Amino acid sequence: MENQALINGNLLQLFAVLYSTRSVSKSADLMGLSQPTVSVWLGKLREQLGDDLFVRTGGGMLPTKRADELIGHVSTALDALKKISVAPDAFTPSKAHQTFRICMTDASHMTLLPRLLLQIRQQAPSVRIDAVPIDDQTAKSLEGGEVDLALGIIPGLETGFYQQTFYEQSFVCLVGQGHPTIKRQMTWDAYLEAGHVEVLSGKSYSLLDSALKQQNIYRKVRLQLPGFLGLATLVATTDLVATVPSQIGEILAKNASLQILKCPIDVPSFTVKQYWHARAHKDVANQWLRSLCATIFMNDSYGNSMVNRPGPRVN
Repeated sequence: MENQALINGNLLQLFAVLYSTRSVSKSADLMGLSQPTVSVWLGKLREQLGDDLFVRTGGGMLPTKRADELIGHVSTALDALKKISVAPDAFTPSKAHQTFRICMTDASHMTLLPRLLLQIRQQAPSVRIDAVPIDDQTAKSLEGGEVDLALGIIPGLETGFYQQTFYEQSFVCLVGQGHPTIKRQMTWDAYLEAGHVEVLSGKSYSLLDSALKQQNIYRKVRLQLPGFLGLATLVATTDLVATVPSQIGEILAKNASLQILKCPIDVPSFTVKQYWHARAHKDVANQWLRSLCATIFMNDSYGNSMVNRPGPRVN
C-alpha cells in the first residue's frame, strides 16, 4: 500500500470534469483533448482505483457509488495542486504585515539600520524589523530560516549562501576637537604615544587587531568597551584615540565634538555585504528586502567621504 503509485493530476482533473458534465465528449472539449484520449485516461483511472467510476446510461456517464465517495477528496486535491502550481503572489510592501529578522552588529544599528528603517517606514509601514546580533550561529540561523538576512562582514559563508557587495570601508581615527596634542593630523608617533579606546565589536575589531599584530604594533589601551555605545562621549571628553571603521566614525563625529583623521597604521579595508541563504533566494518578500538594501547601500560612499578630513562635516 505504501508503494502504491499516486494518481496523476491530469487524471484527477478528468475525474472532476467528467463527474460534472456526465459526458465524455463535453469533457474532451473542456479539457482540449480528443475523445479517444479521454477514454484512455478513464481506463487508467478505473484500473488504478479498482472501480468503473462512471457507467454509460441513456442519461449520460453516471458516477458509481465509489465515484460519489471520492469526488470531495478529488476536489480538495485539485485545489491543493492549483495552489502549488501557481506562482506566489507579488509582495506588496504597503499591505505587508511581515516581520523580518536581520543579523547585524551594534555599529550597524547606528549606520545601516536608521536609513533602512526610514525607507521601510515609508514603503511598508506595517512591516516590523527585529535586529539580532551577528555571532557564530548566524550561518545556521540563515540556513534554518530563523533570520532573513545578514548585513556586515561574515567570512566563510560558502555552499548554500548568496552574498552581495555594498561598499568598501577603511579605518579612521577619532579624537576630541580639543585634544591636547593631536590637532589636524595623526602621525605614527602620535598614534603610538596616545592612549587608546579598544572596541571589541564585530569583525572589524578582529581585522584591526590582526593588522596591528602582524606589524608588531602595540597600542596603549587605556579603556576597553564591548561596543560603540558611549564611545563618542568618552573620546570627546578625554585624550583617548579610537580607531574605528570610517562609516561609524562619521556617525559618531556628527553627534559629538570629534575629529576624523587618517589612520597612520596600514589596516586593510573590508567589504560590507548582505548575505542570505539559497532557501530564501526566490522568496518574494526576501527579494524585496534585499532589493531595498541594495538600493540604499550599494556603492555607498557614506562614511568614507570624511577620511583625511579633520572635524565634523559641514553641510
